[in-house]
Amino acid sequence: MVAGPILAAPPDVSPFPIMRPDPNAPTPVSRVVVDVIEEPAPVAETPDISSRSPEIEDDTPPSELAVSTSPFPTIRGEVPAVFAARAARLRAIAEAEEAARRQTAEGFRDWLLDFRDRALEEGIERATFNAAFDGVELDQQILDLDRNQAEFSRALWDYLDRAVSPTRVRNGTEMLDEWRTTLGNIEERFQVEAEVVVAIWGLESAYGAARGNANVIEAMATLAYEGRRQAYFETELLAALSILQDGQTEPENMRGSWAGAMGHTQFMPTSYLEYAQDYRDDGIRDIWSDNPQDALASTAHYLAEHGWTYGQPWGLEVQLPEGFDYRLAGEQERITAGFWNGVGVRLVNGDPVPDHGPASILLPAGAQGVALVVYNNFRVIERYNPADAYVIAVGHLSDRITGDEAFRADWPRGDRALQFAERQEMQEYLQALGHYEGNIDGLVGPVTIAASRAFQVEQGLLPDGYASTSLLDRLRNG
Repeated sequence: MVAGPILAAPPDVSPFPIMRPDPNAPTPVSRVVVDVIEEPAPVAETPDISSRSPEIEDDTPPSELAVSTSPFPTIRGEVPAVFAARAARLRAIAEAEEAARRQTAEGFRDWLLDFRDRALEEGIERATFNAAFDGVELDQQILDLDRNQAEFSRALWDYLDRAVSPTRVRNGTEMLDEWRTTLGNIEERFQVEAEVVVAIWGLESAYGAARGNANVIEAMATLAYEGRRQAYFETELLAALSILQDGQTEPENMRGSWAGAMGHTQFMPTSYLEYAQDYRDDGIRDIWSDNPQDALASTAHYLAEHGWTYGQPWGLEVQLPEGFDYRLAGEQERITAGFWNGVGVRLVNGDPVPDHGPASILLPAGAQGVALVVYNNFRVIERYNPADAYVIAVGHLSDRITGDEAFRADWPRGDRALQFAERQEMQEYLQALGHYEGNIDGLVGPVTIAASRAFQVEQGLLPDGYASTSLLDRLRNG
């Protein structure tokens, strides 16, 4: 229910006092108002105050004709939720920019001294800490990368064109063959298919060719000091120090991505401590060296520990029947294969949907793109990286490595991906309409998709949940 109008309390003095005519003067004749093409010359009697020097103080008291209240009080309603949300986001951006301006090398040193004390209390030896942080400084390039990463947007099909390119498929097939004995042993031990491990290897580091060369300690210390995710990166730093203290590697070898992920399959330090494996049985869980065996075993162990089901596909391409109820699509709907077959869903070759447990219909690019039936293994890969684009890329690359064909359906390549600010704007509109209850984070996940679908249902649109430019335009236009 919309709240009743609220009459704004008038100010004691009008913020814009204007001269009032002599009350005894004759009433002027009404004139027709016309559009002005050129600005009229300023009236001589009206002083021009726009160019006054700000240093000049005008002590002239206000005219007796100045009114004590606004002559045009305005009825004010409640501020719409979408404007309040946008104002909050703009304030957050301004605060983040101000915080960034305050970040200095001196401030970094102060944080480092405080963190050192806490690390020592957690059992990190002083010698370990000093060796790890020798020469470490605030890395402005890391801060720039972190602040700007959300602004880059790429359509899913553009991402897949690169992630599952012919070159990456060919290299993956060659790596599967080159390391077949190792991968076969890993598959038997952890019950995770070799091609899935190889696909993650290919996505994370181009099969070891791009493991990252950033100083992991310096990168994570910079991000911890930056403060946006301080608790997270301080926890990862403590884990990295534990790895060094345990003698698993030396500080100069602890290289990785600008966000701290390390090795062939890009493990964060906490994941390393919990899941890394010593496949070569030499006492070192070495995910950093040119030999990928420990890293590949570690990845298989990670997936197994998060619920991987051997023999279950991550997902399969399907075709939807005419008149399909798109409200049934989405990861939150986990339904039996019997149900999907009953409503007419079929694999793209016409076969029934196989029964591998509860499954969901996923429409990553809406009704005009590829349709997938996804199983629990899809969600296990999400534990490695929660982005749908990443999961689809890993799954599809693993299929292509073993000789499966590319997706048959095409993508809506005429569309463009929403920019980060546009995704936030969409969430704000959906929130104002009562459909979205998540954070205004610009991340299009199941919650945003469900909210988009609810709006589409309300508007009589095809409820595929696709966060497109046309849907945003619809929201903007009310």
